[in-house]
Amino acid sequence: MGNDISFPRQQARTQRFTVGAPRTFSVSADGGRVFFLRPATATSRANGLWELNTATGVERLLADPAALLSDPEDLPAEEKARRERTRESGAGIVGYALSRDASVASFALSGRLFVADLTDGTARELPTRGGVIDPRVDPTGRRVAYVTRGTLRVVELESGEDYAVAVPDGEDVTFGLAEFIAAEEMSRYRGYWWEPNGTRLIAARVNNSEVQRWFIADPANPGTAATEIAYPAAGTTNAEVSLHVVSLDGTFVPVLVDFDYLNDVHWSSGGAPLIVTQTRDQRTRRIYALTPDTGAVAEVAVETDPVWLEVTDGVPAWTPDGRLVRIVCEGDEYALKVGDDVVTSGLQVRRVLDVQDDSILIAASEDDPTQTHVYEVGQKTERLSKADGVNSAIRGGGTVVQVSATLDTYGSRATVGDHVIESWADTPVIRARPKMLVLGERELRGALLLPSDHVQGTKLPVLMDPYGGPHAQRVVSAQNAFLASQWLADQGFAVLVVDGRGTPGRGLKWEREIAFDFAGATLEDQVDALEAAAKTEPDLDLTRVAIRGWSYGGYLSALAVLRRPDVFHAGIAGAPVTDWRLYDTHYTERYLGHPDEKPEVYDTNSLIDDADKLSRPLMIVHGLADDNVVAAHTLRLSSALLAAGRPHTVLPLSGVTHMTPQEQVAENLLLLQVDFLKKALA
Repeated sequence: MGNDISFPRQQARTQRFTVGAPRTFSVSADGGRVFFLRPATATSRANGLWELNTATGVERLLADPAALLSDPEDLPAEEKARRERTRESGAGIVGYALSRDASVASFALSGRLFVADLTDGTARELPTRGGVIDPRVDPTGRRVAYVTRGTLRVVELESGEDYAVAVPDGEDVTFGLAEFIAAEEMSRYRGYWWEPNGTRLIAARVNNSEVQRWFIADPANPGTAATEIAYPAAGTTNAEVSLHVVSLDGTFVPVLVDFDYLNDVHWSSGGAPLIVTQTRDQRTRRIYALTPDTGAVAEVAVETDPVWLEVTDGVPAWTPDGRLVRIVCEGDEYALKVGDDVVTSGLQVRRVLDVQDDSILIAASEDDPTQTHVYEVGQKTERLSKADGVNSAIRGGGTVVQVSATLDTYGSRATVGDHVIESWADTPVIRARPKMLVLGERELRGALLLPSDHVQGTKLPVLMDPYGGPHAQRVVSAQNAFLASQWLADQGFAVLVVDGRGTPGRGLKWEREIAFDFAGATLEDQVDALEAAAKTEPDLDLTRVAIRGWSYGGYLSALAVLRRPDVFHAGIAGAPVTDWRLYDTHYTERYLGHPDEKPEVYDTNSLIDDADKLSRPLMIVHGLADDNVVAAHTLRLSSALLAAGRPHTVLPLSGVTHMTPQEQVAENLLLLQVDFLKKALA
């Protein structure tokens, strides 16, 4: 792509420079082959399934969407909803499952089921009884399970026989799908798990009948009926979830355990199936071992915390020799525990990447939370990643795929030994030049970006550009993380990105500082960071300070101009939560408690009652099709502002969800924000 294209258009067209990059890696058990997704050609947007032969370094296209589909992509409604939960904006093959010996892969295209023979490199479609969701080949490679219209079905590869194994017993019941809360907040995107020998499954039954109904309308198309969603807002009833062991003949064995939240299920050859549950207050987690024949469970671990317990990726799991692997709270650290032994110290373990008898791969941060590294934990703990930045890995047999993003290079670099898996992602037309900072008494991590042509001694208006809430970091040692911020800086701003309390990588105490206090802790950190940066960066003009953000960052931006107009002179709030009673149970109650028990906390941390305090320019942006932070948040705040006689700007985005993948919308949204900020800070 030539340099005549603008950065906003390029970023929008390339989906933030992800189109063309290899992703979703798997390694065969013998380590001889690496599988991944990447467009079939350098000019295509639709992902194909590829194989790398680790001995020869040869990459081979196994499944090309263009060859398998003749019609434009047409996704089932359930698949569209699943992609919204996973923030998946890709096309073509966006996920796949492998048999244990990596001889067969299953995947969906346009709601149709395909399997690939990974030996001869051919792919074929299997007829199904409806639009296909989450197809997964069984570990032995003999059959594929999938979900359609809430029914869990199985197709035999040899005979083509397609039969139901779990049929909903009510119109609000599904089998084999993750409920909204699991997918949105627990990173559990699946609802069934194969037995290692491929003869049974554990399936989640989800009953949404008692979950309140909300209706997402499309005001730009009044002839279109509103979409009904089951949305469990804070303090309301969650979906009822239960587990069943399902045989191929359709017989059920109920799993004899009750729970508020199902975090995950793990079924491997290392031991009995593991079931992980949380109480509704998220202060107790239980891990059970299941006896599939009877449905009986035995408690193998109980974890408690007076504030909350985080859900972490990759655990629990069994080692092949039967030891339980989990991430536990050890002092102020997230530590790796294997069997009875805590085996890490001095690390904040973020996730478990792979488990073998003699070693476990983890991703963890040490002294610098902006960096994540890969460590192998065995007889000793050894750091495998060499590049300073954000690193991850996938392992199979003796082969490790390392994926690294750094401040010096665009995108991510995937390597297998000396082989670099080629990326066809566009090279951005700009280069970010963040100055990494440690700010104030709390040593807040920040990044300052100045215009590329900045002349020292020239005062600049300041634009704070945070996310600022729990779970997510903006300040990471990766070039692509700061591209949009650099472009904003090049429009004439000093852009300051800051991670405050609650962000990951700095330990339990740091994360729990925000308990019951979103509005206090996260806003205070932005103010403190700004003041600290100004002491060492004299070109920051504190008489002209704006703040912008999306989702929690949108909440933080509106909060800033409402409660600290002495510091912030303009704000842009994208998809903001304005009333925490309108956000979902698992996220909101974890941090703020139950609204019936702590109504004052919800009042203090919500924004509606602050409407009469607005004295600064505020632009609120919201996608009208957003089913995560629904547009009611913006509309209620706008109504309160209008009632208080406070001028403000509302930018409704028709047809846009919590993501903004549409090319023109994403591009023009950036341009409109810059125009608003320049006028507000003039």
